[in-house]
Amino acid sequence: MSETEVFEGGCLCGEVRYRITGPVSQAAHCHCNMCRRASGAPVVTWVSVKMADVSWSKGAPAVYPSSEGCERAFCAECGSQLTFHTDRYPDDIDITVGSLDRPEFFEPASHVWTSSALPWICLDEHLPMHEESTPGFE
Repeated sequence: MSETEVFEGGCLCGEVRYRITGPVSQAAHCHCNMCRRASGAPVVTWVSVKMADVSWSKGAPAVYPSSEGCERAFCAECGSQLTFHTDRYPDDIDITVGSLDRPEFFEPASHVWTSSALPWICLDEHLPMHEESTPGFE
């Protein structure tokens, strides 16, 4: 996988599609309460990219201000969670790995917000664990 390879993804129903044309960060599993509630899943895996490197190639996502200075984008038709953006890192945006057409290219490299992890989740002890965030993963 090239650092500048083009990656595409989208929602479950296909109404919203995006394209990434720049470098993609390593994937991380997020265990925070907000990601869990927004996705309905016990863990959400993300990659970060520069906002300038993401374009919507079909449709446009709906945006929900999930907390102060943060917003999540999703498909208004099927509800698929697609992105997370925070004012703390205004030039970056997180993309859900599960919404990528080729998620297998993004093996997680760490766990973030493990202080919120569900007690019955078995974490891969070989990956670095961060009780809170690391830059780009809020």
